[in-house]
Amino acid sequence: MKYAFIRAHREEFGVRAMCRVLRVHFSGFYAWLKEPLSYRAQEDARQTKLIRQAWAGSGKVYGYRKLTDDLRDQGERVSENRVARLASLAGIAAQVGYRRRPGRYGGKPAVVAENRLEQCFEASRPDQVWVTDITYLRTHEGWLYLCVVIDLFSRRVVGWSAQSRMTTDLALQALLMAIWRRKPTDRVMVHSDQGSQYTSREWQTFLRQHGLEPSMSRRGNCHDNAVAESFFQLLKRERVRRRTYPTREAARQDVFEYIELFYNPKRKHTNNGMLSPVDFEIRQQKLKEAGV
Repeated sequence: MKYAFIRAHREEFGVRAMCRVLRVHFSGFYAWLKEPLSYRAQEDARQTKLIRQAWAGSGKVYGYRKLTDDLRDQGERVSENRVARLASLAGIAAQVGYRRRPGRYGGKPAVVAENRLEQCFEASRPDQVWVTDITYLRTHEGWLYLCVVIDLFSRRVVGWSAQSRMTTDLALQALLMAIWRRKPTDRVMVHSDQGSQYTSREWQTFLRQHGLEPSMSRRGNCHDNAVAESFFQLLKRERVRRRTYPTREAARQDVFEYIELFYNPKRKHTNNGMLSPVDFEIRQQKLKEAGV
């Protein structure tokens, strides 16, 4: 690496001076110039380029495990340890989101449903179980609240809504999108926490009118809705990255791009065998039609 630095900057600085600063002998540098790179060094450079391309293609959010899977999809024989090492040398690092908004989370709920999900986060078919939750994004205009509805079968975001107020309508609009998109023919379980939006009379009435079965987490237990919490962590780590958006519309547009253009159609998910939610649903449908 030191020799490569000297070669890259020898038009700007003297070779001997750089060798002295970097504590290498100038004769060693010239000997290195005459010798071709070793096979391993060539492979490091080639695969580092592939890692950079895969990382850029993911929106610069993939860690070394998903980058390893991407390289293997391209026919590369590579281990996770090797990708982690090359990614670290290339300066590729994970992103970090921001913490939960401080506030009070108490009070008595208006309507509470039984916890029918009971932390069973697997579904055998699409539109069997949906989970929903609300988070927030910072903007210079104030908070933008985001509600999502996720299908446990594929981890696909089937409905979402973003508004300036955290009201029951925010949750209802996300659920309405999910119903419009999926048009379920069988009864769907809808699991949520015990927030006021989900314990309201309007929410309960909407569920009954559309043949949806309510389920609620235990009070104050975030693990009961871990899939939705996990999605929000991904969103904030991979896209938001502690950002404060200039406007609510800018935040809403970024959410749209993350969900509709990256997360659903492209982002590899370990629960799906490293397929995106859309690709997983397509593959499962093909297997079903083939009778497998």
